[in-house]
Amino acid sequence: MEDLSGRDLVVVAASAGGVEALRTLLGEIPAGLRAAVLVVLHISPRSGSALAGILDRAGPLKAASAEHGEILEHGRVYVAPPDHHLLVGGEQVALSRGPRHHGHRPAADPLFLSAALAGGPRTLGVVLSGTLDDGARGCATVERLGGAVAVQDPDHSAFDGMPRAALAVTRRPYVGSVKAIARWIARESVTPVEAEAATADAETEREVSLFLSATQPDPGPDGRLSVFTCPDCNGPLFEADDRGRPRYACLVGHAWSIESMVDGQSEAVERAFWVAILRLEERIRIMDRMVVSTEGKGQLNSARRLRERARQDKDALRTLRELQMKIKSVDGGLSSGHDEASRGHGHRG
Repeated sequence: MEDLSGRDLVVVAASAGGVEALRTLLGEIPAGLRAAVLVVLHISPRSGSALAGILDRAGPLKAASAEHGEILEHGRVYVAPPDHHLLVGGEQVALSRGPRHHGHRPAADPLFLSAALAGGPRTLGVVLSGTLDDGARGCATVERLGGAVAVQDPDHSAFDGMPRAALAVTRRPYVGSVKAIARWIARESVTPVEAEAATADAETEREVSLFLSATQPDPGPDGRLSVFTCPDCNGPLFEADDRGRPRYACLVGHAWSIESMVDGQSEAVERAFWVAILRLEERIRIMDRMVVSTEGKGQLNSARRLRERARQDKDALRTLRELQMKIKSVDGGLSSGHDEASRGHGHRG
């Protein structure tokens, strides 16, 4: 990338409601932007690559699915492909199938952390519509290392969880509509950077290195061993304090905030219920066959005992199905419940 004095490394994150916000953002950014733009949207690992085409048609900037090792260029939009983290490695794009963060791959925090380390004061972090709090830690790191942050106005976001979470941990974010943020990006890309880069902490560097170097030995997560287990792999979780907010990581690198871990545990509980339901269904079918077999052999007492056991299992199955129907995944309610004071936090456009 050309050496300019403006902030020329833009990282953007969105989740639920984010496609339309991204289209609007890229539709408003002018041609010839003197910055590279990297985009993460929470998508299923089985999703196709349609997002890059949608964003390419949204505005004048060329958008394409990111490829590992590409040199970052101004005026280009690099879109995270399904099931891959998108990162910045020096002046290049890096893709990784490293551990999921907050239950997602791609996720916002790995991109934002790597961009903050690579770009320092040249970095702009942007959070748009979405649930829960992926991107919040990344925004705080971008700010701490001299970069700037913009957040879509939560009151005008389709889903306000991610914007409110980002506002809760940043000190001077720009807050505005998506169109206003597009204008802010254009201004910041040509405005001389006055801030000096701060020194990154060892934990952030360690975390990013897990994605950028698969061969580097991992010393393990910081923090103390907690009583919790990882929703993804069931391994032990280590708890660390991230500037007043608990953060959890397992030995293989899955990372969680307390909000996203509740969401992950809800999914794990639901999976466990379905496994139990499946096993009971199979057990009942097997015992029904055994009843027919024992009755055919004249073993009436055995058949009666089997029917009673099958009846008890059917009662248990009915109870499990009723409980399973009552389970509700966290849909952003926790992350949208941040202090209402965050509504007026930062500079609004």
